[in-house]
Amino acid sequence: MYKIKEPAPSLLPREKLSLLGAERLSEQELLAILLRTGTAKQSVFDLASGILRHFGSLPAFREASVEELSQISGIGNAKAVEIKAMIELGKRVQQASKIRLGQVMSLESLAEHLIDEMSDLGQEELRAIFLDGQNRIINKRTIFIGAVNHSIANPREILYYAIKHLAVAIIVAHNHPSGLSFPSQADKLFTKKMAEATTSIGLKFLDHFIIGHNDYFSFREEGLLNSET
Repeated sequence: MYKIKEPAPSLLPREKLSLLGAERLSEQELLAILLRTGTAKQSVFDLASGILRHFGSLPAFREASVEELSQISGIGNAKAVEIKAMIELGKRVQQASKIRLGQVMSLESLAEHLIDEMSDLGQEELRAIFLDGQNRIINKRTIFIGAVNHSIANPREILYYAIKHLAVAIIVAHNHPSGLSFPSQADKLFTKKMAEATTSIGLKFLDHFIIGHNDYFSFREEGLLNSET
């Protein structure tokens, strides 16, 4: 259940943002600023709190359609469109800040970007990212959709595209629709095969990410990209 936090009585949301910064505001206060006005029966803050309670969580609110938003008393179509536009703009700004000009600034920032792209997928997908010597992304490709297991997830197709695009390094990622990012035995076996295959032809295998719900598992960070993977 979504918990509602009461605002500081001395400051209205707009004043609080100006004085303290946006990061100091609660979700209710931020939404209240977007809504601008309440109704004859509700203050704008009460309206914002009611909306967040209605959806129960920020992910559910993020995925709400314009129609779903506009059906809530006090919003209407115009405000629903504005809210949806701001949510989408926020998502794009977040994604753009993590990978600049198609270059991987760090493996951690790439993992966070992949969470944005893959954490809500309904099916498992295996993706490969091909990089040049300056860690610029040459190509991103979905290799297949379905359960990742050692009988299906063969490095051969990934290596084919790596050679085709003259890649220097490869990163692979797949999501777990269950939301759990811990690797299965099949994930570990696939990673081992990828590491061996890339080494044999002189490519760098930078990481294998498993994307869960708002988190990830990195074989590189866990020290598992070696012969014992």
